[in-house]
Amino acid sequence: MSQMAKDSANLMTHWTVTFQDAPEMARIRGDKARRDAHIAFVRSRPELQIGGSLAMRPMQDFPGAIWNVEAESRADVERLIISDPYYVASLRRYKIISWSAKVANQATS
Repeated sequence: MSQMAKDSANLMTHWTVTFQDAPEMARIRGDKARRDAHIAFVRSRPELQIGGSLAMRPMQDFPGAIWNVEAESRADVERLIISDPYYVASLRRYKIISWSAKVANQATS
């Protein structure tokens, strides 16, 4: 990895986005073309490291979702959110939280 790539990687911040959906989001999720577009969108974004639906209990309708994103700024995360085919401002609220990933190098014996 070049020094520039290492420096760029060091500037990235980890973000968790939680989405809270209105009940009407079920209609959006039920639209196969929109779902396919959402899945293609998610798969094409390497900065979106993990994501999924949230439910209070297994096999329940989804009241929201969660993403873990690596990006330089909150604005980058917001641009990602609003470009998602599932994002409908009147039906999906979101909260963005930054966090720090610490990895300890431990010697094993």
